[in-house]
Amino acid sequence: MATVAAHQLSQCITCHAWNAELSMVAVCPNNSEVHIYKASPDDSSIWNRIHILQKHDQLVSGIDWGTKLNKIVTVSHDRNSYVWSLEGTEWLPTLVILRLNRAAICVKWSPRENKFAVGSGAKSVCICYYEQDNNWWVSKLVRKRHNSSVTSVAWHPNNVLLATTSADGKCRVFSTFIKGVDTRDSTVGPFCDMKFGEQVVQLDLAFSWAFGAKWSPSGNSLAYVGHSSTIYFIDDVGPSAAAQAVALRDLPLRDVLFLSERMVVGVGFDCNPMLFVADSRGTWSFVKYLDERKSTATSSKYGSQFSEAFGKFYGQAKHGSSVDTVEPSRAPGGSHENCITCIVPLPHPGETTVRRFSTS
Repeated sequence: MATVAAHQLSQCITCHAWNAELSMVAVCPNNSEVHIYKASPDDSSIWNRIHILQKHDQLVSGIDWGTKLNKIVTVSHDRNSYVWSLEGTEWLPTLVILRLNRAAICVKWSPRENKFAVGSGAKSVCICYYEQDNNWWVSKLVRKRHNSSVTSVAWHPNNVLLATTSADGKCRVFSTFIKGVDTRDSTVGPFCDMKFGEQVVQLDLAFSWAFGAKWSPSGNSLAYVGHSSTIYFIDDVGPSAAAQAVALRDLPLRDVLFLSERMVVGVGFDCNPMLFVADSRGTWSFVKYLDERKSTATSSKYGSQFSEAFGKFYGQAKHGSSVDTVEPSRAPGGSHENCITCIVPLPHPGETTVRRFSTS
């Protein structure tokens, strides 16, 4: 059973992020600003706007809030990135030198929060870190690997491997080891010997744009989605990775989230979170929609049979992947009335399973 708490703005929300205590949330209301809301101490269902971060000139396309350092990083279509630090009662920005000639699209802090990754429309990824000597944020670029815009970035728990998805339909995994920033310890494993920007694997499973790469909590599995209404699950990421595809009959997904090693939530154009679960054999399948407050009529028999046959044919055409099933059709209905573009975990300290998440 999903419990839903909603807060509605007059504008659409492009992205959002939470602080460590889950008492404040930063959102972009589809413009160049970032608004920070805080729950009322008297009524947790009432959220008051307490800060407006204004520094970007164009749409803010990515936000991430570092829970360890309490720093917010933002990126924008103006090709800039800022790291915001709370000093007293004010959030002060520090410019990050990205060296991009196209829009910055997405951003994510690394698990240790000593660096962050920025995906861009310049077919490159910026790995940014802080230089103590010069007191500024600099970046190293992963170049000439993508053939189109980088749509999402996801950090492996070892703080070195980075997964990316691109509008060229591919998901890639790179090493981002930076001498002086990362340490060569047992948690990194064999990847600490790889050079910065060296590609570990390229997954060419989608015939369409790819979005929403995420790692499982252990880092043993990877999931991402394609604009062809398909979600992909990869185990043992590397040269001998095992891939599985689940084709959906309805609209495409945009983002995913691992709740545990064998449970994933996908969100997208159907406006309703979808739950996927792996059985004891590791076979993934769709289970249910999580926001089922509205009932919808089923489609016609002919349409159902056609969609099912097309989905099976499409999935079986994939080389090196297997299609688990073609899921039943269902129209959207629930808390969201438009595409869900972002899903963020709301973890409790010490728990390995995510029991709550937020969507926008």
